[in-house]
Parts: sequence; structure tokens; C-alpha cells
Amino acid sequence: MNAIVFKGSGTTAHDIAAIARKDAAVAIGAHVHDRLVRARAMLDQAAAMGQQIYGLNTGLGANLKTPVTEGINTFQQQLVRGRGMGVGPSLPRDETRAVMAARLSMLAVGGSGISPSVFNDLLALLNKHVHPVLPSIGSIGAGDLVLLSAIARSLIGEGNAEYQGQVYPSGQALELSGLARSALGPKDGLSLLNASAVSVGCGALVVVDTASLLDFQRQAAALSFEALGGNPLVLAPAIQRARQAAGQAEEAEKLLALLEGSSLFGAQAAIQDPLSLRCVASIQGALAQAVKSATEAVEIELNAAADNPLVIVDEGRVLSTGNFHTPSLALAFETLGLAIAQAALASAARFIQLTGSGRNGLPRYLTPLGGASAGFVPLQKTVAALAGRIRHQANPVLLDFLPVSEGVEDHATQTPLAVAKCAEIIGLWSHVIACEMLAAAQGIDFKPGHRCGDGTSEVYGFVRATASRLKDDRALGDDVSALANLMLPRA
Repeated sequence: MNAIVFKGSGTTAHDIAAIARKDAAVAIGAHVHDRLVRARAMLDQAAAMGQQIYGLNTGLGANLKTPVTEGINTFQQQLVRGRGMGVGPSLPRDETRAVMAARLSMLAVGGSGISPSVFNDLLALLNKHVHPVLPSIGSIGAGDLVLLSAIARSLIGEGNAEYQGQVYPSGQALELSGLARSALGPKDGLSLLNASAVSVGCGALVVVDTASLLDFQRQAAALSFEALGGNPLVLAPAIQRARQAAGQAEEAEKLLALLEGSSLFGAQAAIQDPLSLRCVASIQGALAQAVKSATEAVEIELNAAADNPLVIVDEGRVLSTGNFHTPSLALAFETLGLAIAQAALASAARFIQLTGSGRNGLPRYLTPLGGASAGFVPLQKTVAALAGRIRHQANPVLLDFLPVSEGVEDHATQTPLAVAKCAEIIGLWSHVIACEMLAAAQGIDFKPGHRCGDGTSEVYGFVRATASRLKDDRALGDDVSALANLMLPRA
């Protein structure tokens, strides 16, 4: 695989996913080194002229007014160690790589003033596949300092890191990989920490996964049209033009493409289908729009100088900023979580329609046995449980914060939690989609004279390649999990 080149602009969420999950190497654009050198020189010059620079010659947070006049380099190591307060399960390998890649992309913009040697050390850490053990809890979205300290500590040989599948003390991992410990200069520790790289890196994976899973949701909905004998005219372009809601026309067009060639178009259809089917284009169109907005928010951050303080090379100034704060990113992921939940609940509703009391000419519970056969009806409980968990995770957290650092940090965004909630919703949603696909495929099996569309025929084949038709009552949970795993391989 070709290396992903960080140029200080143009990095995409898919780039981060390739680095995180396909181990793509990272290279640096031709002008990045020059930007780093210029910014570093400007930072050193400002400090030499006596300017107070946050985190270089001052303390952090509530210690802002405490000057640092001696041992400035040692202070950076102290600063890194003193933020190692994260707890909870460690991030998985792909998320850790995404976080490292996100921070490198941001640093490549050139506003941090980080020493080029330390930037290169972080680049080598990623490319040599040395992965610091990052705890998952400790950031409230006002910069991810507490979590990112694990990366900085690994660079100086402290903490733990995974290398070639085994966790070592970081100093040993560096030695095994042929890397030396990093020597932090003035502000280098803060440059590694004071950013939203956890939120942004993990967020990049979430938007890539959501876009991929939306395509499977589209396929499941189209298959439900076939099984339920839905009226495809509700997807007609003229209807979408009459109300140009976000994403609706595009979604209807994609659903129509899946159904093209179906005998639905020549059948006697119901005047109006249940809302989960009739309104699917607007429901999923809203989700498509939310994915787009969240992706744009992530990519703004990936290509931004979100540092505090910020070295503004063109103006020759070093200024304190709030660029590390991510309210728009948090709001985008809160919206995305709600949009996914809405689509997932519509999918669950279609599943209930398919597996209910014999609507639309389908046998009760989709069982060929009749009598006391349970068929698909016990799976309704699983779908209801999944829907309940999704609703719980979709509850907003953007406003759940407390003032910290003696009131200096009196606002937060909870962006890492908003992103993590979306990631959990995605895993649950994939199982709901799998349930809908299984039920729709079973419904089609009871319609021997029906002809599926070209696209839905492929979807039916995808389901049947993993799960056979239900002929006798059996445990369907394994089939659901197998289908869900195919939708989100995460590798």
C-alpha cells in the first residue's frame, strides 16, 4: 500500500482509517519540515525576548501565573508525567494508530512550534508500529491532554507500549524497534498533549464505519421492500423534488437502483405502507447528511493548527488560543448518533412488520411450520433490546461537564464521549441491520413468484451465503452475529 502523505492540508478520514487498519505508512510532504523549522525558530525567538508563553515558561491551567524560569526542558517531562491520569480500558490498536496519525496530521500544519526532531520521533513511533497503551477515560473534550500523555510518555521511554503483539515497558519497546528516547525541548511536551487528537482520530474511524454501514442499511431496507411488497412509487423522483429535504432525493435514487428489475413495479401495491418503509428515503437521507457533516468536522480538525499557544508564522507572533476546543465536532457527533439511532429504529420497526402476525401475505412469525413454532418472534426481543441500548447511547452528553482547574477550565465539550457513544451505537446498529436482512430474506422465500431487483438479488445472495433459510426452529443469534461481523470487519 502506498504511503499516506501528510502535507499540512488535504488529510481525509479515509487516510486515517488506512493508517489505523491497513498499517499504511505515513510520509511527510516536501514543505512540512521547513514549516516546522520556521515555527520552532519563531517560538524560541519569542521566548528569548521575554514573552510569556503558556506551557513553555508558565505553568498550565490553574498554574498559569506560576513562572517557569529554570529547568525548562525538565519541566516538559514533568508536564508529560503529571498528565498521566487516564484510567479505564485501553484503546484498541486501530484507534491508537488513528490517534497518533491524527496528531501528526495536525502538527504537520506547523502551528505548534514543536521541535522537528520530536515530530520525527512521533512519526517513527507510528511507522515502526510501536503503539503506546492509551487509557480511554480522562478527557472532557477541552483538549485530550490526559489521554495523549500516554503517547508522550512512550516517546521518552515511560509507560507501556505494544510492539509486535506484545506489551512492553515503553523503553524496551523503543529498544526492540530500534528507536531512541525522545529529548523534549521547550514546549514540546505541551505540543504533544494539547490537542483533540483522540476525538479526531477515533472520530475519523466512526465516520468511515458509519458511511459503510449506511450502505448495508440501504440494502436491508430495499430487501424489506421486496419481502413486504412495498410500493416503490414512494421513491419516485417527483416526490423527492416536491420537498428537497437533506439527502432524501439521493437516498431514494439509491434505493430505486437496488430495486430496478423487481416485479414490485408491476404489482398491485398498497396505497400507503407503514412509515418505516414509506419514509425510509427521508430517514436515511438525514443520516447521510449527518455523516457528511461529521466527516467535514473531522477533516477540518485533521488539517487545522489547533494548538495553544499558536505560532503564527506569517505574522511573526505567538498567541494563546482556544483552538483545541471542539464544540462543533461534539455537536456533529451528537447529531450523528441521533441520526444513526433514528435509522436503526426504523430498521427495527420493519423487522417487527416482517415477523409479526402474518401481514402482507407472509406467514405468522415467518415460520414454515405453523402451530407452536416460534420462528422469528423470539428475535423480536433481541431487536427490542438492541433498540433500547441504541436509544440509551444516543442521549446527548455535550452539556455534561464540571468546571475544573480552579475554574480556569469552566467549559467542556465531552467530544471523546460523544465519539465513543457513536462507535458503540454502530456496533449495535449492525446487529439490527442483520436482523432485518435475515427476516426480509426469509420473507422473500415465501414469495416463489416474486422477482427481486438486480441489486436486491445480490443482497439476498449475501444473506444466504451466511445464513440458510429457517426451516425448523433454531438459534438465529449466531446468524445475526455472523452477518454483523461481515458488515463491520474493522480490520
